[in-house]
Amino acid sequence: MSYQHQYVDGTRIHFPVGKLVCVGRNYAEHAKELNNPVPSEPLLFIKPATAAVALEGGFALPQERGSVHYEAEIAVLIGKPLSTRPNDEEIRDAISGFGVALDLTLRDVQSRLKDKGHPWEIAKAFDGACPLSPFVPGDAVEDLADIGVRLSINGELRQDGNSRDMLTPILELIRYISGHFSLQPGDVVLTGTPAGVGALASGDHLVVELPELCRFESRVL
Repeated sequence: MSYQHQYVDGTRIHFPVGKLVCVGRNYAEHAKELNNPVPSEPLLFIKPATAAVALEGGFALPQERGSVHYEAEIAVLIGKPLSTRPNDEEIRDAISGFGVALDLTLRDVQSRLKDKGHPWEIAKAFDGACPLSPFVPGDAVEDLADIGVRLSINGELRQDGNSRDMLTPILELIRYISGHFSLQPGDVVLTGTPAGVGALASGDHLVVELPELCRFESRVL
């Protein structure tokens, strides 16, 4: 069954599933844990719509392609077109929802590509590379500078971050993105991952949440 955006109450969101715009190293501690320099401006990459799969119910990992790492992130669903660096009010009005995404990475593949100086979409944009949760409505979040994101695996807390720790805050990140290419209804912005990333294994049980907003369970099939 193909992925379709929906709200947490089960209501389908009738936007086409668009591109998934991701930002690398938007939390300083995550950059440090991978021995990467902290960037001076957002590092953007895109996953295609075919990377999106439902988080709930479980998801599969690519086989025989090396280690697959999880990166839990606050996901922002775009509901109106944005381009040419809109102001805060326009961006806020265009946000249809907030959810949780797992930015899955073929870490061994990525390392090999980076060592060669090659682009690393193969490690980030494969089918199923972005399990996505249902979304809470955009107006359910009052303070975009205080959104928590947590991931527990097999009962152990692995990631515990907050949007206040982002190097580029959510509104400024969306403004930066739309200054380079337009965002359309159905696009999703992944806002970066806090420290604590690691490898997934078959059978892992995951709990992913935006505390006080939404909580989802999933597993690696």
